[in-house]
Amino acid sequence: MASENKEINLVVITGVSGAGKTVALQSLEDLGFFCIDNLPPVLLPKLAELLEQSGGQLQKAALVIDLRGREFFSSLFESLDTLEKHHGIHYQILYLDAGDQVLVRRYKETRRRHPLSPEGTPMDGIRLERELLEEIKGRAHQIIDTSQLKPAQLKEKIVARFHQTDQNRLAVTFQSFGFKYGIPIDADLVFDVRFLPNPHYVESLKPGTGKDQDVYDYVMKWEETRQFLDKLTDMLSFLLPHYHREGKTSLVVGIGCTGGKHRSVAVAEYLNRQFSEHEQTRVAHRDIQKSG
Repeated sequence: MASENKEINLVVITGVSGAGKTVALQSLEDLGFFCIDNLPPVLLPKLAELLEQSGGQLQKAALVIDLRGREFFSSLFESLDTLEKHHGIHYQILYLDAGDQVLVRRYKETRRRHPLSPEGTPMDGIRLERELLEEIKGRAHQIIDTSQLKPAQLKEKIVARFHQTDQNRLAVTFQSFGFKYGIPIDADLVFDVRFLPNPHYVESLKPGTGKDQDVYDYVMKWEETRQFLDKLTDMLSFLLPHYHREGKTSLVVGIGCTGGKHRSVAVAEYLNRQFSEHEQTRVAHRDIQKSG
């Protein structure tokens, strides 16, 4: 029987081949998760039973399920539905994705063949795999796009999301970004601050970032900034407890401006300070080092 006081956390890692599932699994193993690579989905219910019978010794587990076991993959949804009956287990699906060009480049660099297209081109396998994974992606609790992430950066993101020092608090990441580089695929909420006065057009502030005090003060001094932050803080104060109550363990709040260097960075820094006392927060600036 599982511990009466502690819920077993199970992370199911899946996604396209070449997106970093092995790195994700190794990162969770470093966090103390019991890890299994390429588990056939039909064995998921049996794994759930073993976890519950561990006497509380296994509280965290992670496994990779992908199309290497293609003949078993069709049973995945039935197996996931079975997990719902195990009330002592909280599971979430982590889906790793990456752009087609990035995946092709990774295959060429490693000289590997795509598992679904051993005789064809990597692109043939990628297209087929995306089609087969479409439904599981739709059911994913978290999606991480690794297109612009090095292995060390992916590990950092995994650690930030799953290393919770206080299980009674929601892990919130305030992530700044530039719309010109695309919206983060893993953002749960996105807010656009491009309407705020832009330090980019102030010659002395242009080289800096929202982490610099003079740029930060410029963004914060406007009445529309203060009104916006009051309303946004009030809304997030309402939303975060409800997300946590529904079983969500982590939340990514995206704050976007044009280039991801000034306004979004300042606002993300502000929000991180506002909520760090009551939630487990971190701030991330995706595009702060980019130029142009």
